[in-house]
Amino acid sequence: MSALTHVLPFAAGLAALVAGAELLVRGSSKLARSWGVGPLVIGLTIVAFGTSTPELAVSLKATLTGQADLSVGNVVGSNIANVLLILGVCALVAPLRVALQLVRSDVWVMVAASGVVWGLSIDGEISRVEGLLLASSLVLYTWHAVRQEQRQSKTDPSEQGSDQPRQSHASWTEHWSVNIGLALAGLALLIQGSEWLIDAALALGRDLGISELILGLTVVAVGTSLPELATSFIATLKGERDIAVGNIVGSNIFNLLGVLGLSAALSPVAIQVAESALRFDIPVMTAVAVACLPIFFTGYRIDRWEGALFLGYYIAYVVYLVLDATSPQALQPYTVTMLGFVIPLTVATLGIIVVRSWRNGKLA
Repeated sequence: MSALTHVLPFAAGLAALVAGAELLVRGSSKLARSWGVGPLVIGLTIVAFGTSTPELAVSLKATLTGQADLSVGNVVGSNIANVLLILGVCALVAPLRVALQLVRSDVWVMVAASGVVWGLSIDGEISRVEGLLLASSLVLYTWHAVRQEQRQSKTDPSEQGSDQPRQSHASWTEHWSVNIGLALAGLALLIQGSEWLIDAALALGRDLGISELILGLTVVAVGTSLPELATSFIATLKGERDIAVGNIVGSNIFNLLGVLGLSAALSPVAIQVAESALRFDIPVMTAVAVACLPIFFTGYRIDRWEGALFLGYYIAYVVYLVLDATSPQALQPYTVTMLGFVIPLTVATLGIIVVRSWRNGKLA
């Protein structure tokens, strides 16, 4: 009977996530139109930074309490889940259009930020100075994204939202202050809903006899990415696919530059990076960012089969973590299969797609 007591908060958390994502997407998309700012930039900045609030809160708390592994693992794990799990699920629901700006600028920033964090971590720590460098880079990136949108709007009037001009007699629901309120209310619901859902899932798992380790590798790892999942999923259903994709890319950039940067900058000592993270998780995070390039660049869309590929690799990643922690003897054949067959086959397939797209003139 005790397990049933967790069903209600679990359901409440799920409902709060859905409602919060709906409000955040609705408020943000209307703000984009009323202010003449493209939904992609809204997704890359306001929505992305907002949905990354749980990662920021968890990493800052972990850093200040001396739990460096949790701080770094939270960022790295969330970035892997954002691309493989969330974009995978959303692309399965509906093929996602990838904006040209995202292809030519922001995805490269995500890849570069992943590489920079990897490089800074090679000595086994991220210092306060390095944290300040990362955080300052986030400010420069945000300024660049807004300036780029402004320049594009001047050269392409259709991007300014001129089809929905601001009028004095517009409904009160179109007023910018109302839409800011909707976005903030949605963000609050996302944060609270994710907390309810994680707590209830952990308690339910314990009552059902599921180990703390498995729960940590699954529920907690995905938990701080629930706002991104809910927001991108709802945005996909509503046809706001620039917000759906921009939210993921922007969240990953914010996690690396903002969350990890601020955590290191505010930490009383340098953040220590575990050898296991340097050996496996950070390279996987960087590889996942690089894998976005051929998929995003070919046809400016993420098709359903590519979404299935992402999702399949996320499942493979979780299986690796579980085997590493619970069954080391099974890990070696699993690793050999992945490195010797699955990954080379995927790389070859993506290579063929890139070549065909280049020949057909579809490559950016």
